[in-house]
Amino acid sequence: MPQPRNVPSAVRQHFDALGPPRPMRRGSLSERFMKCSKRRCACAEDPDARHGPYYSLTRGIEGRTQSRLFSAEQAKMVALQVESGHEFRELVEAYWQACEQWADAQLEDSEAASQEAAKKGASKGRSKRRLSARSKRS
Repeated sequence: MPQPRNVPSAVRQHFDALGPPRPMRRGSLSERFMKCSKRRCACAEDPDARHGPYYSLTRGIEGRTQSRLFSAEQAKMVALQVESGHEFRELVEAYWQACEQWADAQLEDSEAASQEAAKKGASKGRSKRRLSARSKRS
């Protein structure tokens, strides 16, 4: 795919800000304390006796919520990866906005050029003759 000419500096800056590939994740990380299924366990009655902490990454995939558990050590790394993912999304959104502004500017330039051509007396292309909706057999 050929590179477009005259890329606005704002678009190029946002593209460059995306940076090199890096490990990142979507979703949210949470710390959970859970009850077990044992009848006589203290966690069933006392919220302070619940088991944990368990670290869970939750995200939506194809319309369904999926969770994945991590150890406390892994959770520290996952938290950094989730934060990196949030930052990346913000950068992508800024890039999209810059590209849309560029696209709007192209439309405005095109519209201004066609108005200028109309002022100079340029004629519009002829429209093709349309066939009537009625059948010729009747």
